[in-house]
Amino acid sequence: MPVDEYWLCLPASHLRPYVQTVRVVQACPHCCWFPVFPPVPEPSCVPAVLPPPPPSSAPQASHPTDPKLCPLLPTSDCRQVKNEQSGTAFQEGILQKLVKMNGSEDLPESYDYDLIIIAAKYDKKVMVLDFVTPTPRGTRWGLGGTCVNVGCIPKKLMHQAALLGQALQDSRNYGWNVEEKVKHDWEKMTEAVQNHIGSLNWGYRVALREKKVTYENAYGQFIGPHRIKATNNKGKENIYTAERFLIATGERPRYLGIPGDREYCISSDDLFSLPYCPGKTLVVGASYVALECAGFLAGIGLDVTVMVRSILLRGFDQDMANKIGEHMEEHGVKFLRQFVPIKVEQIEEGMPGRLRVVAQSTQSAETIEGVYNTVLLAIGRDACTRKIGLETVGVKINEKTGKIPVTDEEQTNVPYIYAIGDILEGKLELTPVAIQAGRLLAQRLYAGSSVKCDYENVPTTVFTPLEYGACGLSEEKAVEKFGQENIEVYHSYFWPLEWTIPSRDNNKCYAKIICNIKDNERVVGFHVLGPNAGEVTQGFAAALKCGLTKSQLDSTIGIHPVCAEVAWGSSTRGRSRTPELSLFSAVHEPHGLHDAVGDEALRGEHPPGWLLRLSPGAGAVAVTPHHGRARAKSKAVLGKVLRLRHLCVLCLPHRGLWMSRVGGGERQAGSIPLGSS
Repeated sequence: MPVDEYWLCLPASHLRPYVQTVRVVQACPHCCWFPVFPPVPEPSCVPAVLPPPPPSSAPQASHPTDPKLCPLLPTSDCRQVKNEQSGTAFQEGILQKLVKMNGSEDLPESYDYDLIIIAAKYDKKVMVLDFVTPTPRGTRWGLGGTCVNVGCIPKKLMHQAALLGQALQDSRNYGWNVEEKVKHDWEKMTEAVQNHIGSLNWGYRVALREKKVTYENAYGQFIGPHRIKATNNKGKENIYTAERFLIATGERPRYLGIPGDREYCISSDDLFSLPYCPGKTLVVGASYVALECAGFLAGIGLDVTVMVRSILLRGFDQDMANKIGEHMEEHGVKFLRQFVPIKVEQIEEGMPGRLRVVAQSTQSAETIEGVYNTVLLAIGRDACTRKIGLETVGVKINEKTGKIPVTDEEQTNVPYIYAIGDILEGKLELTPVAIQAGRLLAQRLYAGSSVKCDYENVPTTVFTPLEYGACGLSEEKAVEKFGQENIEVYHSYFWPLEWTIPSRDNNKCYAKIICNIKDNERVVGFHVLGPNAGEVTQGFAAALKCGLTKSQLDSTIGIHPVCAEVAWGSSTRGRSRTPELSLFSAVHEPHGLHDAVGDEALRGEHPPGWLLRLSPGAGAVAVTPHHGRARAKSKAVLGKVLRLRHLCVLCLPHRGLWMSRVGGGERQAGSIPLGSS
């Protein structure tokens, strides 16, 4: 037997103090023998002195030596077992019951359930309590939580509806003869979306049944240790007990607390199943929910105004957030900045009706009024933790936010109660994060795993008309963490090839890579604005998790011509955001550009500067890196000179320029798309 493994032959009560300090591998179903590994020291571990190992690999005399009685005799690898019975002993939870891993001293002989929540892969007796409290307008939904019913799924589908409307417009430039008047049918769209959601709800019910999970559509409240009361929509109450509980109640939209908000306004919980077209809509808020909803409503042709108290997309990279706002404004979304509603009143009933909104400036006493068909509140979400009896069992929450602080194993301050998802304090509010945390928690509880959820470098996407994908730190957070002088930002505008034929949104798509200079230019943040931003970001998330550096990124060959190729063309440094300096080769076809320029183009005395090269025969221009006019060094070229802060660039009526730093510094290269301004 390896020296770092040994056997314990102790009663369960004696083992209880060690459950935080040892990692158990297998358990004997006939006695209290457990082969263990000494723990990896962790700050969360409770110090304890383990009994010394037996003098030899042979079991103690008190332990049965017949494999038929104890299949867990010592072997060269303590994970090996003598028969199939012991192979299932640990997975069935025999060990956990013996050592009381939930930390309670006064446990009943048995519980109704091992776990009350969704976690049904380890042959445990599991119950799911899922209950939807209706919105003020009475909206309810089925099994599956926020994402499936009133979040990610319907939002992405309606975002797709808006993109298809734009695609219809673009198709004319690609030769499709589309009727001039194309009308969107809101009722047909919502019916299709709700039918799809219904199929998902049914699929979850089937999956729970196949896993033998008890599902009850009831509201759960703790009434004592290991006890919960479940109340269904008819008021019938049942009491259940469980060895462990997992809280995954999520969040619900917040209301303003002003006259008329609950009576006349809707939230995202109502929007996706709204039985009528919302018409002229005021969206209140600047969250990703607000901008996503405003984006697809405008995309299907509605009059949309967004009322913003302060900044867009708080918590996201503000450079990217501002670009999203600018793009939405250019595409017809109106913004009322630094105003908040103070009253909503109905002036006409209907589907939709007409509402008057009174708003006040956050900077002065100025008030304004507006009339809308629908007012959508998207000012934030509150954790659903205050009415489930947590105070009864002593679970601590943040009194201000309702969020639950947990350990790195998602355990609350009450050892037998765990929590995952949007209700966690300081964690990302994303569905895939909750899914990963729940899966790993179940594996730790019932499959002997020790893997914890990694909350760093989690990718996400905001599905605004110009999609935004992000992974890692924002530029603001990177500066805060590493210091302004220790980060390098590489950024680039680009024009997707598909958008060139309809000639729209040139120099609106954008990407930037944030690197930690002192850590070998390790990439600590990736941000991209453009079509399919989520698809682009997903692969970079894996790379960031593996410690991607800028040199590794530069040495990777990109796919041409796709938007993701922007990451291999982001060579502009610093914090200049001028689109004239954007670098993106995928669209502008640099294949005909030469890597070297003849001596003719470089003759003459001028300080080290920037050499801007056109395709062969078009000429070359040398530009010094300070104020001044560009000098054509060969053939005369038509164009105009733009005066920039640090660099003078000659813009030409050509698809792109190739830029190289020559003399007095390192060489950088990329293509410069040219605009008219």
